[in-house]
Amino acid sequence: MALSLSEKSALIKQEALRLGFDCCGIAPAGDVGEEHERVSQWLTEGNHAEMGYMANHFDKRCNLTLLVEGAKSVIVFAHNYFPQEKQPPHLPQVSYYAYGKDYHEVIKQKLFALMEFIHRDIEPVEGRAFVDSAPVLERYWAKRAGLGWIGKNNLLIIPGKGSFFFLSELILNIELAYDEPYTESHCGKCTRCANACPTGALSKHKLDARKCLSYLTIEKKGEFSPEIETLHNRLYGCDICQQVCPWNRFAQPHQTPEFLPSSDFLQYDLAKWQSLTEEDFRQHFRHSPIKRTGFVGIQRNAGKIL
Repeated sequence: MALSLSEKSALIKQEALRLGFDCCGIAPAGDVGEEHERVSQWLTEGNHAEMGYMANHFDKRCNLTLLVEGAKSVIVFAHNYFPQEKQPPHLPQVSYYAYGKDYHEVIKQKLFALMEFIHRDIEPVEGRAFVDSAPVLERYWAKRAGLGWIGKNNLLIIPGKGSFFFLSELILNIELAYDEPYTESHCGKCTRCANACPTGALSKHKLDARKCLSYLTIEKKGEFSPEIETLHNRLYGCDICQQVCPWNRFAQPHQTPEFLPSSDFLQYDLAKWQSLTEEDFRQHFRHSPIKRTGFVGIQRNAGKIL
C-alpha cells in the first residue's frame, strides 16, 4: 500500500531525529512573497557590507523552484551546537559554532544519508542538499516550515530551545505533508540583543553587517578601517546577541562528538593565537570553520584584541 503524504513526512522527521537533527519542518517550495521586498531593501541599503555574493542570483534566492529544477518541497533542519564547556570569558572569544569540526562537513553527510533513506524507503527522489552554501533564505524557510520565529537579533529562535542551531535544507521534487508556518513572535518588547551589541549593529529588527563583529572578524577582507579600535575580545565571530537572549536560557548542550572542542583549544590565550605560524594554523584548523577567516585574518583580529 502506498504511503500517504503525512506518513511520508512522519517517516522523514523520525529518521532526521535518529540522524541527530533536533528539529525538522516541511514547507512547499516556491516564492518567498513579501520577504522579497524586505531583502531587496536590505541589500539596497548596503547592509550586506562587502558580502557581494548575497546579491548574486537574487531571483533564485527568492524562489526555490528556480534554484532547484522541479522543486516541490523544502525540508528544513535545525541542529544544536550549544556547548557544554566554554572558553573562560577573559580569553579571546570564538563563536560557539566554531568550537569543533566544520559543520558543513558534518551536516552535509547527514543530509545525504537522509536523502538516501527517502529514495530507498519512501519513494524515488531527486533534489539538492544545502548547508549555508547556496542562495537560500534559511531563516525564512525555517519559519515557513514552522520551526520558530526570526528574533530581533535576526536569528531563528525555536520556542523552548533557543537559537544556537545550524540550519540546513533538502529541496526535493516530491510532494509531502506541510507544517503550518510560524506566524508569532515572542520577542515582545525585549531589546536585550540590540542593547548588548557593542557596535550598534542591531536596530529596528535589522542587522547592519558593516558594524557586526561576526562580519568584521570572519567575512571582512583586508585591514579594518581606522575607527575600529577594538573587537571587544571577539577573535572569531560574536555570540553576544544570543548570549543575552532570554530564550537561550532553554539551550541544552549538544550531543554531537564532532562539535566538541579540544581541551587545549578552550585555553588558547592571546599569546597562543599570536604565536601560531601559518603551518600551525593550517594543521590545527583545516577541518574547522575558523579556516574561513584564514591565518592572515586571525592575526589581524588578534591585533585588535586589547
